[in-house]
Amino acid sequence: MCSECVLLLLCCAECVPLSCVALNVFPSCVALNVFPSCVALNVFPLLCCAECVAPPSCVALNVLPPLLCCAECELPPISCVALNVLPPSPVLRKEITLLMQTLNTLSTPEEKLTGLCKKYAELLEERRNNQKLMRVLQKKQSQLVQETDHLRNEHSKTILARSKLESLCRELQRHNRTLKDDGMQRARVEEEKRKEVTSHFQVTLYDIQAQMEQHDERNASLRLENSELAEKLKKLIQQYELREEHIDKVFKHKELQQQLVDAKLHQSQGLLIESEDRHHREKDFLLKEAAESQRMCELMKQQEVHLKQQLSLYTEKFEEFQTTLSKSNEVFTTFKQEMEKMTKKIKKLEKETTMYRSRWESSNKALLNMAEEKTLQEREFDSLQGKVGRLEKLCRALQNERNELSKKVKGLSAGPEDDPSPGDESTSLPHRLPGAHMGVCNSLKNKMKLSPNHRSRISFHLVHPN
Repeated sequence: MCSECVLLLLCCAECVPLSCVALNVFPSCVALNVFPSCVALNVFPLLCCAECVAPPSCVALNVLPPLLCCAECELPPISCVALNVLPPSPVLRKEITLLMQTLNTLSTPEEKLTGLCKKYAELLEERRNNQKLMRVLQKKQSQLVQETDHLRNEHSKTILARSKLESLCRELQRHNRTLKDDGMQRARVEEEKRKEVTSHFQVTLYDIQAQMEQHDERNASLRLENSELAEKLKKLIQQYELREEHIDKVFKHKELQQQLVDAKLHQSQGLLIESEDRHHREKDFLLKEAAESQRMCELMKQQEVHLKQQLSLYTEKFEEFQTTLSKSNEVFTTFKQEMEKMTKKIKKLEKETTMYRSRWESSNKALLNMAEEKTLQEREFDSLQGKVGRLEKLCRALQNERNELSKKVKGLSAGPEDDPSPGDESTSLPHRLPGAHMGVCNSLKNKMKLSPNHRSRISFHLVHPN
């Protein structure tokens, strides 16, 4: 085997040359514990020492295959053939030919070996750089995967929170519409009353003017009447203010009605529990009555069997009497009377059995009706509990929103008063707050004096301007 063939044969593009096996020379990868990627991936297990990977049998026996004897052969090495790996690509062949050309320029085998070692060191350095770059990219990839998972989880959480907020907003909008409709209806009623009062006042004024035109002599009395009418107008204004206060009281009364509804709901729950207890008692009573009727029915059946036995006995006696009919007609008549009595008794007992059967069927029907009523009451109770839970959630959400908005209003109203600039107080405030915010603050200051129901409506309009 020539030295050129030994130096050129490689198991892959980066592995240890096979010449180390024949020459018993260990390359730098063994000393530095650095192995090529083909060894790490278990693709090409052919190495020069037993510490890395166990060599094949041909290497262990120091028997080199005939495929390695010539450098001009186009066949792949024995390790690639054993692992069913395809021969090197055309690019690799081109690199091998270039390496061959560079090695042919060298004269001695030692120089060729040093050139191969340099080439191998360059490839090893390039591979290490690629591995470092690959580790960095793998770390970045893992970080990106973790970030994407975290973002997906946050996205799902935000979607759930958004759906919950949308449902709460819809319920608040429905509640606000109902409150708005009630307020508009009350405002229409008050507006009609005010129009009636103003029309009445205008009519009285027209009458006064006509009287002034007709009677000039009564100007003094008319002036007194005008002053009285002015006082009445003041009283009407005072009444209007009292009506506004009454509206506030009505809103408070609405809240008290809500509390009353809650109390009625609790009372209805107690009544439902009492009705369930009563239903259980009636059910037990009906069950006992049904058991008693069933027992009576069985007893009647036993009596019927006994009477049938007696009837059979009497029939036998009747047959005996028929044999002795020629002897005594009087005995026959008495026996006939007894038979009639017994038939009457049998009919009476049959009527009683039918009556008890009808009672038993009616008790079963009553039991079924009571069970249906119980299921309906349980459904109504579950629906009432769900409504109560939704109302409690709405009340909590409205209270939290009201507290937050009151805090915001206090912060906005306290901000301009803390730091007034001397000499330019009127001009510094518009620079600090935009016009829209100043308008909102002034409207909030004026409306903070209203009732809690007005505040809740204002807070809802501030949160949902549309």
